[in-house]
Amino acid sequence: MNSTKIEPKYITKSNPRVGLIALASDFMIERDFINVIKDREIDFFVNRIECYNPLTKENLIKMSNKVTEVTKDILPEQDIDCVVYGCTSGTIAAGYNSIEQKVKAAKPMAEVTTPSTAAIKALKKLNVKKLCIFTPYSKKLNNEVLEYFKSEGFEITSNSYFDIEADYDIGKVDQNYLYDVLSKLDLNGADALFVSCTALPVLPIIDKLEKKLQTTVLSSNQALIWDTLVQIKKNNSVEGFGKLFQTN
Repeated sequence: MNSTKIEPKYITKSNPRVGLIALASDFMIERDFINVIKDREIDFFVNRIECYNPLTKENLIKMSNKVTEVTKDILPEQDIDCVVYGCTSGTIAAGYNSIEQKVKAAKPMAEVTTPSTAAIKALKKLNVKKLCIFTPYSKKLNNEVLEYFKSEGFEITSNSYFDIEADYDIGKVDQNYLYDVLSKLDLNGADALFVSCTALPVLPIIDKLEKKLQTTVLSSNQALIWDTLVQIKKNNSVEGFGKLFQTN
């Protein structure tokens, strides 16, 4: 038998790499990302982080303590262009600087985005100043989200919430029911509606909601995906997921 050594030929072009840290109990975030980026030249990798219920500030901070470990396991020893921390209330609880520091301890070259900071960037890009906010959280966590947006200079014109304490229950919310609830919110005086939480099934109904409400609608996942695409310079020609993607 003859054995022949053949030289391999390696690719010379590489796609941008996105690493998503998703909550272990989040049913929606991967699906939303894939629906937007599936036809783009992007390499997408996911690792999950343990989530502690009920959702409280203390448990969200506890969860964030594992960010470096979880980040390190996304393509170990390899560079990633953008690391995405997929938790809105978790970033508000722990603070963006803390999340960024923990990510960069594992992937020092990566850009870092989170739902709450992406939402602020998106709202400012759209020149929104007055905001209606909807969350699925408990009253206490809902109020902490409101305080965060107020601290960033936004006027909250109205607020509604579901009072759900467990992340896995948020993912079970019926999408048609959610559309019905959101389409009946009081938006009087608001420049836009922001729907918090990466686990809620909002992204597929944003276009329909904007037409129904005649206003701008933002969600955690929508803002997060938009900012991720901005970071890796792939944010052109996104259709079907709301006005935000038309601002580029």
